Amino acid sequence: MPQTTDTASPSLTGFDFAALSARERYKLMIGTIIPRPIALVTSVDEDGRVNAAPFSFFNCLSADPPIIALGVELKPDMSFKDTSHNIRMTEVFTVNIVSHAIAEAMHVCAAKYPRGVDELKEAGLTAVPGVKVASPYIREAPAALECRRHMTLELGKSRQIILGEIVYAHYQDGIVDERLHVDPAGIDAIARLGGDTCATIRDRFEMLTPVI
Repeated sequence: MPQTTDTASPSLTGFDFAALSARERYKLMIGTIIPRPIALVTSVDEDGRVNAAPFSFFNCLSADPPIIALGVELKPDMSFKDTSHNIRMTEVFTVNIVSHAIAEAMHVCAAKYPRGVDELKEAGLTAVPGVKVASPYIREAPAALECRRHMTLELGKSRQIILGEIVYAHYQDGIVDERLHVDPAGIDAIARLGGDTCATIRDRFEMLTPVI
């Protein structure tokens, strides 16, 4: 468990991850790597049924090519969750950015519904057909990124890292200007912290890149 590694001020506490359980490592990671953006992922199965699920193990990795990453945990019996199954079968998905306005609806989508239940209908959100992919995007989301599966990495038996290439982006009117600057206030995204705690991005400050 905790080990004091430095007696100088301020004192430091260290953890040997090899000595921790998966649950203990998870608790440290989600409490440390903050804030984490939330991807409300929409996908469809091979019969065209829509699924929506939020993921906070999510971020962008590359702009050329435009790659985003999702960390998707498998079920306790190692079977695929609906999102993993759908992406495996259709090769596409859509990342919908979660604004403060749809935070509660996103939370509804996180419930463990039986396969085939349309979480968007349960949450009162509107599915709109994708432009380049079969999965829909959410009309109420401030931004949505249509993706094709680029690669799936299997991490042991419990988790997949799904890399998706963005092929089309949707924004609500007024969020992107003619210079392609995205207004963070217009996105009004929320983020996950540790446990059940979330945060907004409404407190901001500028830090200019230093010139040497």
